[in-house]
Amino acid sequence: DPRLEGWPLMSSPFPTTFIIGTYIYFVTSLGPKIMENKKPFELRQIMVFYNFSVVALSLYMTYEFLMSGWATGYSFRCDIVDYSRSPTALRMVRTCWLYFFSKFIELLDTVFFVLRKKNNQVTFLHVFHHSIMPWTWWFGVKFAPGGLGTFHALLNCIVHVVMYTYYGICSLGPAYHKYLWWKKYMTTIQLVQFIIVTGHIGQIYIMDDCPYQYPIFMFIIWLYGSTFLVLFLHFWYHAYTKGQRLPKMGRNGISKDQ
Repeated sequence: DPRLEGWPLMSSPFPTTFIIGTYIYFVTSLGPKIMENKKPFELRQIMVFYNFSVVALSLYMTYEFLMSGWATGYSFRCDIVDYSRSPTALRMVRTCWLYFFSKFIELLDTVFFVLRKKNNQVTFLHVFHHSIMPWTWWFGVKFAPGGLGTFHALLNCIVHVVMYTYYGICSLGPAYHKYLWWKKYMTTIQLVQFIIVTGHIGQIYIMDDCPYQYPIFMFIIWLYGSTFLVLFLHFWYHAYTKGQRLPKMGRNGISKDQ
């Protein structure tokens, strides 16, 4: 997309790949080694600021996604990318880039785990999710910033408002935990998110002649949504149906003990 010429991180996928590679190396190897003989950092105030900042950012991106298409003309079916330079189309481009950039901010989730020596929470699923999102979204922003491929981003922003509100209240300390009676619904919200994403993008298999410009992206989103749907159902089965454990809800079913 020529409209993105000169935008930060958009010249090639290598800066994004380097950042993600550095992140993976730090949270899986370097960070735990540095912290091995050190006391966990007390980051409560920083985490309160961080979590509520992500809530504010997610609310803003939700509004921008709605005003640049999803509440102003999109059909929720075959919505193609508008490559014009109209104010609405450019607004969608800016929102897509901001969503892409927000995935780098969220890498701090794992960094905080490492600095607080919560290494048991640095699971493969957690690191995979945080790594794959900014990498795949680079291609989405570079080639198709808009259309039906952005629906899962809108939904993800809405879910993040709820999730990071929970994390923020949790990080305020035990005195505020009485307000977290709704934490048992967190996994349900995440599960519903992937059901909706998979259902929405799955329309490509029943729509006649949808001229979406990059069909490969639709398949990737469907694969991503269905994969995490299966992982969530597996988590749900073991956490609730079999009653093996009562999870502390977090992103992708991973506990986030604040």
